[in-house]
Amino acid sequence: MAASPEKSRPSAFWPLAAVVVPLVGMFARIEMRGVENLPREGAYVLAPNHNSEFDPLVIAVAVWRAGRAPRFLAKESLFKVPVLGAALRATGMVPVPRTSSSANQSIAAAQGIARDGRGVIVYPEGTLTRDPDLWPMRGKTGAVRLALGGDLPLIPMAQWGVQQILPRYGKLKFPRRARVVVEFGRAMDVSEYRATATQPATLTRATDALMGRIAEMLAGLRGIPAPAERWNPSAHGQNETGRLES
Repeated sequence: MAASPEKSRPSAFWPLAAVVVPLVGMFARIEMRGVENLPREGAYVLAPNHNSEFDPLVIAVAVWRAGRAPRFLAKESLFKVPVLGAALRATGMVPVPRTSSSANQSIAAAQGIARDGRGVIVYPEGTLTRDPDLWPMRGKTGAVRLALGGDLPLIPMAQWGVQQILPRYGKLKFPRRARVVVEFGRAMDVSEYRATATQPATLTRATDALMGRIAEMLAGLRGIPAPAERWNPSAHGQNETGRLES
């Protein structure tokens, strides 16, 4: 499979990939599905489910193997970590502050990346799922807002098996090499939302549709039906961000 120019040209991703790809391979046997749904060139928004602190590494490797350079919207606090912060900045990751006004600045920065023809990976849940059975929970509107604002393909993604390597808020299980399945879905048709793309109700409806599609894909990977409704942390007295305990 031919790589995109952003992967085939020398960049900060090359030395990182030389370390991260074999490291992740020690823990995960990654099976990739639907790779043809990830554009070879041009901008996109990739929206995966999130059930382990380890899954960003798996998703990054999957995107790299699919021929694209992985760039995330990442928590602003990570940019302050020595070495890691420098690596995030060198590879064009976008910091996401917790305040709404600053978050708007992050969306603007991400749109700049999109205008340059680069993809952006956005966790629509915003944090690790709170669902007890690790199904995608209620989503936030960032991924949809970015896709609609930049007229970009919105690609749902489902992954399963990473929780066997590092359970949600648990401890790394090593040595253990688990089978992990990653599926790239077809870009969603969001045309019905474009006319009112700035309205909160529209963003919520589009986000619900996105989360429903991710849950449907995950149900296919798991071989069991997804719940009819998304888990709502606030309805269960849970924090929207951070660890599960209050």
